[in-house]
Amino acid sequence: MEQARTRTAHRCHCPDCQRNPGSHSADRHAAIIALLAVLNEQARRLVAAFLAGQQGRGGITQIARISGLSRNTIRRGLRELTRPDAFSSLRIRRPGGGRKRAEKKCPRFVDALEDLLRDTIAGDPMTGLKWTHKSIRKLCDALRKQRLPCGHGAVARVLHDQKFSLRTNRKRLARTHDPQRDRQFRYLAFMRRWYVTRGLPVISVDSKKKEWVGNFKNPGRCWRRKSRDVWDHDFPSWAIGPGIPYGIYDVGRNAGYVVIGTSHDTSAFAVAAIRRWWLEVGRYDYPGKKRLLIQADGGGSNGYRKWAWKVALQGLADEFELIITVMHYPPGASKWNPIEHRMFSLISDNWAGEPLVSYETMLKFIRRTRSATGFHCKARLETALYATGIKVTREEKEAVCLRRRRVLSQWNYTIWPRNGRRTK
Repeated sequence: MEQARTRTAHRCHCPDCQRNPGSHSADRHAAIIALLAVLNEQARRLVAAFLAGQQGRGGITQIARISGLSRNTIRRGLRELTRPDAFSSLRIRRPGGGRKRAEKKCPRFVDALEDLLRDTIAGDPMTGLKWTHKSIRKLCDALRKQRLPCGHGAVARVLHDQKFSLRTNRKRLARTHDPQRDRQFRYLAFMRRWYVTRGLPVISVDSKKKEWVGNFKNPGRCWRRKSRDVWDHDFPSWAIGPGIPYGIYDVGRNAGYVVIGTSHDTSAFAVAAIRRWWLEVGRYDYPGKKRLLIQADGGGSNGYRKWAWKVALQGLADEFELIITVMHYPPGASKWNPIEHRMFSLISDNWAGEPLVSYETMLKFIRRTRSATGFHCKARLETALYATGIKVTREEKEAVCLRRRRVLSQWNYTIWPRNGRRTK
């Protein structure tokens, strides 16, 4: 039996309750009303009929006055009590009971609704429904103008029956789709496994969105007793300065390292962040290892076309005698970079709804970021200045000891230390 819905309590209008509201009879009537109020339609009818049968002659009229039910309803309950099979089913009402649905009363209702939602037509040139958000309320208004009886509930029910639902836009179309894209993804996964299984360091690097440090609104929500007041505009002149997080995610150890820059997101800054990670973390976690695999996006400060990125990596390879293999994700595929969904998403969730009022606040939120899989993160502040617009000379390009990989050489290459042997 369906869960009963509580009714608004009915007031008894019998002469006894009107003359003496505090009498024993009035209390008994109030108890009957309270009981019927918590029963569903079928149980209410049967209980009222049972009480009426206990009263004898005039019981139907008396119970109808106390409960507010009609006498025909109580008579129907009496008939059902004499036939127990009539209410043995789990249904409260008989099949077909209740008001007819809109699509039954007007078969043209469903076709008219589908015409309004069909994307291939130009829409109604008079109402302009094609050029508005098709909410349920607007669909109801358009159907009523066609003199079709409908309500909000009927439109919503038919939409669900026709497999309609609220959906978002899906980023699936790519103008920069490369025919070698799938091959590069397979090669990325193969090299990642090859390095991890041999205990070699594999890092995924990227630069997160620049944040203005100050009492500004941060997207998201957090549990508070009161909302926190922030500035009504995000003017850069009101900020302490920019915060540019550059992240290094260690794939094998599920650990992160973030350097927050205060200048510009340049290739020199990106390599300086990787250098700090190697000095503080990498060379201790991977002692004696002379190979490093970097997987990065195809653009930005670590783009595959930037010679400034390659020149800076050459300095890193020379300093630590590292053989650095770099693999780039194809253009438009940066969302699959592991750092995006394994580190940056966790950091964004951790400081959601919290204003980043200072650099120390940013560092603390990053350092306290955790996950159920054991992810942890370190953070450092970089206050050095990195100039933009620096051109790389031909001599600097020729000095880079770079060897292209055989597979998709435009995205994959290895930089060798100039003071070491170039071995396979």
